[in-house]
Amino acid sequence: MSIGTVDRVLHNRGEVAESTKKKILKIIEELDYQPNFLASTLASKKSAVFATLFPEPPSAEGYWNKPFIGVKKRISELKPYGIQIEHFTFNQPDSKSFAAEAKKIVELQPDGVVLAPFFKKESVHFIEQLKENNIPFVFIDSEIKNAGHLSYIGQNSYQSGFVSAKLLDLSLRTGNIMVIHFAKEMDNQNHLVQREIGFYDWFQVSNKEKHEIFTTEIADTDTDLWMEKIKKEITEKNIRGIFVTNSKVFYVGRMVEKYGLSDLKIIGHDLLKENTDFLKKGIVQFLICQRPEEQGYNAINKLFRNVVQKRKVSEENYTSIDIVIKENIDYYKEFK
Repeated sequence: MSIGTVDRVLHNRGEVAESTKKKILKIIEELDYQPNFLASTLASKKSAVFATLFPEPPSAEGYWNKPFIGVKKRISELKPYGIQIEHFTFNQPDSKSFAAEAKKIVELQPDGVVLAPFFKKESVHFIEQLKENNIPFVFIDSEIKNAGHLSYIGQNSYQSGFVSAKLLDLSLRTGNIMVIHFAKEMDNQNHLVQREIGFYDWFQVSNKEKHEIFTTEIADTDTDLWMEKIKKEITEKNIRGIFVTNSKVFYVGRMVEKYGLSDLKIIGHDLLKENTDFLKKGIVQFLICQRPEEQGYNAINKLFRNVVQKRKVSEENYTSIDIVIKENIDYYKEFK
């Protein structure tokens, strides 16, 4: 049995007698043979290029720095394979910025893409172009169902909202609740919409009618006018609990400090320093952590396993829904 015959069976090319093929496959199974992808990559002198499309972080402490930390860590581990990364960012409030950066990625023709489908309409258009060009893609942070993605890495946004509602319900004896979206084009913000739906569904499923729920959208935080508006609504609507659907809960913390609204129960998302400062002060009671570094790391790993190693990967990979409070924040390594 020659090396050439074994090679033809391994790579399913050329003609090999059926009896010989069965013998080779049996030996492969008994030896638990695994291809040496590193050797193959070096021999072919080919390397994969992956692209990422994330929102531009507003500061060095911003949430969207964290997934890219995970991306860079996995890329560094894959250095022997010659994997290259091209990082694209868009302006968070600007859907046109997303579309412009997506166009650049299509022109690049990478071997795989990791994206946060921040704006649903623009994401769907981008996805269609990726599929036309046979470019596999992985979602992080939020997903669009049945979009043809290779995998999704992130929280179940709906379930995150569901958990948040239960936490606030358990924290409040009386009073009403306000859901706050710090975002523009809310109908286009897929993950925030799912969190809100999950939040409302908790009260419907649990038949809890002791709290009335109000939803408000805040698109502009450049001035304190929004604070005056929300403070007035808190008083008029007997608001005792606030749920912020994204990582900008620190805005509510600033409002509480400014007006002395110390009797509010507040829950938001993500372990940004601004958020954890208010958690430690007792102004914010709960933060929902979604492990963004882990999302970036695992997203690149999914592309690598599929594109380079030619392996199947699981479509949904939900990260944990961590409930962080003042008493356990110091045990989260990034804040020690």
